[in-house]
Amino acid sequence: MSQFNMRKQAISQWKVLVAVLSLFLTVLIWQKGLQESFDRPSVSPRISLNQHEIALLAQPALPVNVETVFVGTSPKNTLKELLMEIPINNISDREKLLLALLDDSKDIRPSLVAASIKDNEFQLIREQILESLDENGVASSLSSLASLKRDPLIYALSCGAVGGRSGDCVDNRVSQSMALRLVASQLIPIFATFLGISLCLRQGWLLVRKRNRIWPTITPLPLSIIDMVLLVAGGFVVLGEVITPLVAIPISQVLTNGIASPIKESVNVLIGYSSMTVPPLIIFRQQLKVVSSLQMPLGGWIQWGLKPLNESFLQALHGWLLVLPFVLLISWLMTSLIGDPGGSNPLLELVLGSNNFFALGILFLTTVVLAPLFEEFIFRGALLPVLVQKQGRVLGVLISALVFALAHLSIGELPPLIVLGVGLALLRLSSGRLFPCVVMHSLWNGITFVNLLLLA
Repeated sequence: MSQFNMRKQAISQWKVLVAVLSLFLTVLIWQKGLQESFDRPSVSPRISLNQHEIALLAQPALPVNVETVFVGTSPKNTLKELLMEIPINNISDREKLLLALLDDSKDIRPSLVAASIKDNEFQLIREQILESLDENGVASSLSSLASLKRDPLIYALSCGAVGGRSGDCVDNRVSQSMALRLVASQLIPIFATFLGISLCLRQGWLLVRKRNRIWPTITPLPLSIIDMVLLVAGGFVVLGEVITPLVAIPISQVLTNGIASPIKESVNVLIGYSSMTVPPLIIFRQQLKVVSSLQMPLGGWIQWGLKPLNESFLQALHGWLLVLPFVLLISWLMTSLIGDPGGSNPLLELVLGSNNFFALGILFLTTVVLAPLFEEFIFRGALLPVLVQKQGRVLGVLISALVFALAHLSIGELPPLIVLGVGLALLRLSSGRLFPCVVMHSLWNGITFVNLLLLA
């Protein structure tokens, strides 16, 4: 055996060993991450609570004939029931006040309002409410409640609790704004789902009639499954999610020292995510050097296919609409069968809890621009074509979708993410380009982001 062949065999054995070790560590990391996601709270109760608060504020501005459709028969009672489901250890000072104000019992309300309040701001509100109630629960003065107007719901309920008239308690501009947000947050998903179901039926009819467009040929990177394991398991997971944060977190803390929340948390997320992309990109660059002598296919190895842009956006919108009903269906089945599993992405909580435009802009950049670009590059640009070539189309799509979902380390979001991953993979194969997948991924994250803002 020549010295060149011996060296090549040694490199191959080294790659296999590192790939096996990376895969083993990835399994341990993902197992631990998925287990820890059980302990992370779900944002679903928070979203539901926000939605019902908005409904209560929106009620006066909604026409009577559509009021029941958007806010239900008794939004006050529904909100009260949701608040009562919150464990006593987790209920916030504001939620204590809301629960007290929603309780119609004149005997119970003062005791609820008088409960221990730690937050100084809400302590002041509590005292103002108590001062505004005499023995019979009748208003002594509405002027003392004026400072509550910065929280429209607290003010409206407090005003009503002390005998204020509806016209004095409700800010019409706030009510109209909440009505628009409520209608938008409900009608947009309904309309999109209806349109998506229609497109699915049309697609099924074309499949039965064998009139589907022939999918273009995908030219995969001339890399092996071992190379993909090194890229995803070694670069993305072990180096990107475990090793890089050891360096990135201290740097991020130094850079954000003195920056106030919530901008500080948003910058930390941006720095953390950006640093995570570095190891897999370096590994991919080294892998490309090995195949640099081979002829590059038309459109490049990744086949971004940026142009025509209008076609990319139409394909992305079409793919988003097609996959939406299936994601909603699997989410509904999960909730119906096992309840809310929890483990929501912490980014969702950041978006819900932030009212700083600059902080939200940073989070938007991370979730709607950087994340789709990087994740599509890895999962649908590099991994999927190699899997399809080695394992066939069906297994390639399913494996890439599963890896994509597992990488998010959220047990509650795992099934919906698998369905989304399948949709993105099918768009990649049917379009022959990666850019429509990036746009579809951005569209998915962006609409989720906007919907959270509507309900924040």
